[in-house]
Amino acid sequence: MMPIRIAGEYQYGSKKFKKVNKINIIETRVRSFIEDIQHPKQKKKLNINDLEFQLRKLLHDYYEMDGYLLFHQAIESLQNEGQLTPIHNSQYNGRTPSLPLYYWVNLKVQANKWDRLQMMKLSDLFDFSFYERHPEWQTKEEWDRIQNLYAFLQSNQEREIVSLEERSLELFGHEKFLLDGISFPDGKGFLTRIGVSEEQLKVVKYGEPFVFWMKQGKEINDIQRVMIVENLSFFHTTIQLLEADQLDYEPELIIYGEGTKIERSFSFFFKIFPPKSYLFYYAGDLDAAGYGIMNRLIEKYPNCCIQPALKIYRKMLECVDQRNEQKSGQIQNLKYRDAFFEWFTEEEQGLLMQLWQENKRIPQEVLTIETWRRWM
Repeated sequence: MMPIRIAGEYQYGSKKFKKVNKINIIETRVRSFIEDIQHPKQKKKLNINDLEFQLRKLLHDYYEMDGYLLFHQAIESLQNEGQLTPIHNSQYNGRTPSLPLYYWVNLKVQANKWDRLQMMKLSDLFDFSFYERHPEWQTKEEWDRIQNLYAFLQSNQEREIVSLEERSLELFGHEKFLLDGISFPDGKGFLTRIGVSEEQLKVVKYGEPFVFWMKQGKEINDIQRVMIVENLSFFHTTIQLLEADQLDYEPELIIYGEGTKIERSFSFFFKIFPPKSYLFYYAGDLDAAGYGIMNRLIEKYPNCCIQPALKIYRKMLECVDQRNEQKSGQIQNLKYRDAFFEWFTEEEQGLLMQLWQENKRIPQEVLTIETWRRWM
């Protein structure tokens, strides 16, 4: 049954109630919520039941004032204004009168554009061509960021180099603004939009620290061969083997790669150890993720000598009876697979391909102090 509007009143069945000021409370809350989640570049999907649930929690007399009917009117008003667009997929909110369960929250309309004279005053340092092509980005928040950045750049020669997170907090109010595109969708591309480089911000991206073990009796300048291992258990196993002079390649240093973290932390190596030519041996799981880690390291650091620890991988292949299922969610990149396989003999490639086709893997943990004895 649809509500009937009667000059300042609503009638629903035999029941009448006045709109009075309560409608302002409901509609104000709804409009405030919609305004908070609107974005100038990206539509948002809204669940009507979730929104009404939040209202019910905020308004203790929601039911007494027939809040749902007022909520229904507020949603209809926003739809008529073009703020909301219903998603017609045969799903409704289960209330009477009904509403579609999902709505698009449409793009925020920007009424105020920037003063062109003010843009010209800042054009000695900034390129505003992006904003001229995309006026929807001419928001007050964006202009405030640009002014903060302009003030900084006028004296950046006198500033010290700090981390990107520290500078982001100083200029934009949050350390993750320039890094976290999910939490801060306006931040990830901000420097590109305004045509400023990270170097102009006087920042550095620090490599993440990693755990490593240096062979006893060795000095930093003695390091030549480095082994990177993917998993923690095998890291501790390799330490025992290294100190017993039983580890292949006889590395002076072992790094715990910690899965994919090594791709972010590898640059930290060059903050600790002197610049020279090193031999890096990578040992990971025989699976899609392990192939990817090693190949991305090679791609990202082409001037470093990085190669698979073939002697260790061959020991793992001899433990094929301990294979298990590939981890769910791994990206099976054929390019990385083929590049990894090329390091092995034709017979070994056949065995690796069989594992791949069966969706099987051999984890590093097959190599323990006990199993290692078979090769001694």
